[in-house]
Amino acid sequence: MNQPQNVTDYPNNNTIFMVWRFKDDADVKSVFEKLCSLVENMNRSYAIRVVNGRTSCVMGIGYAAWIKLGLPMPLPKELKDFEPITGSKHTAIASPGDLHFHLRGMDMGICFDMASDIAHVLCPVADCTQEVHGFRYWDGRSILGFVDGTENPIGEERPLFALVGDEDPAYAGGSYLFVQKYLHNMKNWESLPTEEQEKVIGRYKMSDIEMPDEVKPTNSHSALAGIEDEAGNDLKIIRDNMPFGHPSKGEVGTYFIAYSKNFSTVQEMLTRMFIGNPPGNYDRILDFSTPQTEHTIFRANDQYAAAIFSGT
Repeated sequence: MNQPQNVTDYPNNNTIFMVWRFKDDADVKSVFEKLCSLVENMNRSYAIRVVNGRTSCVMGIGYAAWIKLGLPMPLPKELKDFEPITGSKHTAIASPGDLHFHLRGMDMGICFDMASDIAHVLCPVADCTQEVHGFRYWDGRSILGFVDGTENPIGEERPLFALVGDEDPAYAGGSYLFVQKYLHNMKNWESLPTEEQEKVIGRYKMSDIEMPDEVKPTNSHSALAGIEDEAGNDLKIIRDNMPFGHPSKGEVGTYFIAYSKNFSTVQEMLTRMFIGNPPGNYDRILDFSTPQTEHTIFRANDQYAAAIFSGT
C-alpha cells in the first residue's frame, strides 16, 4: 500500500464517521476490492492535492466482515465482537458493524466528497447504520466544556501505543479501533455548578489542569479512565473524539474513537468506567453521557492491506 492509513495523525477540524453493515446474500468480495482501491486512491490523491490539509481516510474491518470476506487466518489476536459491559447503573451496549470509516479534513467539503465516494461503492451491498458529522469545538473541547484528549500520547509515543508490534507480527502496523456514540444530557449537566462539573471530570475547567490525587474524586472520569501496567507505567490510547450535534433537536454528543495496539487496554478502561473500581464506583460522567452504539473494529495493517488492494 503506497499511501498508508494515518491512524496516528492528530484530530482535524472536521470529521465524518460512518458505520456500514453488509446486506444479506450480497456479493461483497468484489465490491470490497473496489473499496480498498478507493481508500488507497483517496489517501494518495488528497496528500498531493491538499498538501497541508491533513486529510485521511481510515477504514476498519469488523470480526464478522473479516469472516464473510474470507480474509486471512488466524485473525488478529484480539479482534472480536464487542460484548456488553453491564454495571450497577450503566451499560456499554454492543452494536453490529462490518466496516467503519474515519474521514478527516481541514475542509468539510473534502470529508463530504470522500463519504460520497464511499457510499457510491458500498450502497449496492451494504447499509449505512451510522453517519456522524463531527467538528472541532473551540480549543478542542467537548460539548461538556472540558478539553478532550489531554492525556493522549504525543510525538513518538503515538505509534508506540496505537500500532500493533511484535506481539502479533502478522498484523504489525495495524491498530484496534473502538468507537462509541454518546449523547449528553445537557440540561442536567448545565445545572451543576462549575466546581461540581470539575469533580465529575477530575480536571479544572478553564485551565485544563488535572486535580491532585488527594482532591480528585475516585469516581471522576480521569481517575477511572487512566490505567497502568503492573510496573506502574501508563497505558494509553489515541483518542480522536469529536463533538456533534443538532441544536434544534436538543441532541448533542461526543463520538468517542480510540486507536490502540491492543483491545485489552480499551476493555480495561471501559470496565473501570462502567463497572467501577471498586465495583459500584463507576465513572460519574456516565450519569450525563449515554452510549448509543459500541463497535470493535480492526484496521488492516499496511503490509497486509497492500495484498487486499492488489486483489491477492
